[in-house]
Amino acid sequence: MGRGKIEIKRIENSTNRQVTYSKRRNGLIKKAREIGVLCDSKISLIIFSSTGKMSEFISPSTTLPELLEKYQNNSGKRLWDAKNEHLSSEIERMKKENDSMQMKLRHLKGEDINSLQAKELIAIEEALENGLTYVRSKQMEFLKKLEEKERILAEEHKRLSSLLRDQQTEMEGNIRDMEHAYHSGGRDYSTQIRFPFFPQPNVTNS
Repeated sequence: MGRGKIEIKRIENSTNRQVTYSKRRNGLIKKAREIGVLCDSKISLIIFSSTGKMSEFISPSTTLPELLEKYQNNSGKRLWDAKNEHLSSEIERMKKENDSMQMKLRHLKGEDINSLQAKELIAIEEALENGLTYVRSKQMEFLKKLEEKERILAEEHKRLSSLLRDQQTEMEGNIRDMEHAYHSGGRDYSTQIRFPFFPQPNVTNS
């Protein structure tokens, strides 16, 4: 008894639908692989499930871009025109902007200006003057900071020099007091000399 004919319509049960999809997908990929080997054909098979998961098969002797290029050449259809139109125009716009900026840079450097009109030369001159003004402003700002650092260093040097002179004066006074006490016959130097006291660490012999 032969098999009954299966009606081709959407399978409502999600589990049965997934099982059927998996089996038939594998069957398609198997058939694509077989026809590629048996008939030396170049095949590209792409399948998307209802959940968006992709499965594919590409003949080992070719690539997907190569097959798509052949499809375009044989069918006369341009696959990328609609999608890449905006991208192509954006690339072209950026290329023109880059060329324009390169030309402006050469003009600012004094290159390729023989063909420019007086109005264009005036605009370049104004741009250079504005740039020079900005550079001078930054230079003055740097010099002011440098002068402030030098002033602080000078004040610190002055303070340290004054402190050193005071210490030298005090030491000289101590020496004079010591000499005076010695020649006067005194021996109590501790009452005459004002040396700073530095406590020594307590070292214990091992």
